[in-house]
Amino acid sequence: MLSAIKTGFERGLVIPYLGPGVLTLATGGNPVPASPEELVVQLTKAATVPHKIRNNLTAAAQYIENFKHRKTISAAMKKAFEVSPDPSVLHNWIAEQPTLPLVVNAWYDDLPQKSLTGRKSWGIVQGVSQAEHFGYWVNYFRPDSSLVPNKEFIRDGSGAKAPAEAPEETLSWETLLYQPIGSVTPAANFVISDSDYVEVLTEIDIQTPIPEAVQSIRKGRSFLFLGCRFTTQLERNFARQIMKRSSDQHWAVIEGPLTKNEAKFLAEQNITRIETPLAEFVASLTGKPVVASTADAAA
Repeated sequence: MLSAIKTGFERGLVIPYLGPGVLTLATGGNPVPASPEELVVQLTKAATVPHKIRNNLTAAAQYIENFKHRKTISAAMKKAFEVSPDPSVLHNWIAEQPTLPLVVNAWYDDLPQKSLTGRKSWGIVQGVSQAEHFGYWVNYFRPDSSLVPNKEFIRDGSGAKAPAEAPEETLSWETLLYQPIGSVTPAANFVISDSDYVEVLTEIDIQTPIPEAVQSIRKGRSFLFLGCRFTTQLERNFARQIMKRSSDQHWAVIEGPLTKNEAKFLAEQNITRIETPLAEFVASLTGKPVVASTADAAA
């Protein structure tokens, strides 16, 4: 199995899908939240929220947005991720692959873009909040962090939002970093509150929020899920829609017991589970020593 994954990377046929758990591999320790549970602790330091939603990330974010303003939640998110660690062995190994059409990072950190700085032709596409960028699903950024203007969308009064079409210059990028829920850099875009997710989920089944480049690149390719869990409906929905119409062979490194919903999801999506500690798997994949750390962010 490991041999097939390595060969797939060499041929550009494996798409790494990184979740918050990969932050435990960060070089020199990890000072930022490495799970939704750790992040909600950080956010609720910025504002008091009702006890019943204190452990619910999207609900807590929505409450803060409603009663303290969107700027409060954005500032709290930036603070949570502002002290960014160095990229891990995994991030650097991925960035060094000769053929790397797509990387998916389903968390708010900026380690993938840090690791990609040595590549010649790459760029970023990030999901954005409708509360801050109404009418558009994503923004594109060049390696120097400058914004690529979105294609002009003529509104017809129906309230329809622009499909996530790729601006012309992005079509020549050899590597695309897709951050579906945003990132702290370069512009602090965050899909985080209940309303943010409702907007996306309303249309994600018909793929409108998924960048057209992602839809094209994923065809015939396999996904390797690292640092991900699928315990919530949100996690499963995003993964399901991002990998739609790809190949029928995928892998997920998940240690420990699965929930019933996780097991069902893996089976229905043809995802082979690799039951081993993430650090151990990454050491075997990269051929380099890896030590997992515990994040200090929630302390």
